[in-house]
Parts: sequence; structure tokens; C-alpha cells
Amino acid sequence: MTHDLLTTLHPLLAAEASAEAHATGTEPGDLEQAVWLRLLEHLATDGPPPDPHGWLRRAVRAEVRRTRRTTRREQPYDSDPADDLDHGPEQLALTAARHRALREAVHRLPGRCSPLLQALLSPRDLTYREIAGELGISQGSLGPERSRCLGCLRRLLAPEVAAREPRG
Repeated sequence: MTHDLLTTLHPLLAAEASAEAHATGTEPGDLEQAVWLRLLEHLATDGPPPDPHGWLRRAVRAEVRRTRRTTRREQPYDSDPADDLDHGPEQLALTAARHRALREAVHRLPGRCSPLLQALLSPRDLTYREIAGELGISQGSLGPERSRCLGCLRRLLAPEVAAREPRG
């Protein structure tokens, strides 16, 4: 039954995601994957929706709104110390401390997130194909997986990093 539902909804989800994703700056595949996850969670808790097509359209729109809210909140700082040309001892120590804190946080990530982000941060500058081969996952799932892992990393670092002033 679940397989039939997924097969039936796939063309509609692909069309909806393709139509909505670009307005948010999201890849359609990322949006599709987020909605599939939402559907599987819904199936596990509430069973199949009474109106699957309507539910899917509402879920796509809700995911688009969530993505827009997240994008609005996640603005870069006006001044990024990574771009500073001052390479004095204090700046080098601060940079090293930031890198160390980032790597420690990456090691604390659950599941496949830690090895994936370690591969992305690798000084070997691996391609997606090489990372997929090392981790034994499909190359197409790396982008969505990376997005989820970066979100997890943001949540993990949020209590540890106090913003000097509101971003944006």
C-alpha cells in the first residue's frame, strides 16, 4: 500500500517541487526529499492521509515556507574574520580555535553526518563522486544529506556560539 502511494505521488511531487523550489533558492531534489521524509513520518504516526494529493501540495508549500524562514534567518555576518588580512598571532590563535571547535563539533554529529562532513572538510578536496565512493552512498543523495547534516551542525553549535549582534 505504501509503495503504491509513493509511486502514485511521485510525479506530482516532482512537478510541485520543481515549480516551488527555485523561488526559495532550493534544489528541487532537496525539497522532494524533505517532503518524502515528512510523508513517511506522517504514515508512521497517522497512516495514509485521506486526500494524498491535497496533503502533498500542502506539505510542499509548508516545506517551502520553512525553507524561506530558515534562509531569512541564516544570513552571513557583515564582517567575517576568515577574510581578514591581519595574520598576527592573536588572529592565528582565534582561527585555530574556531577550526578546532568546528572539527570537534563535526566529530560529535550523529550517524553518517560526521564522516560526510569530515570528507567535505578534508584537505584532499574530494569530489562528490569520491566522497560517495568512500562513504558507500549514492552521489545524488550527498547534497540533501549534506544539507541535513549542516542543519544538525548549526543546531549543535548554536548554544556554543554566541552572536555578537543579530545577523541580517
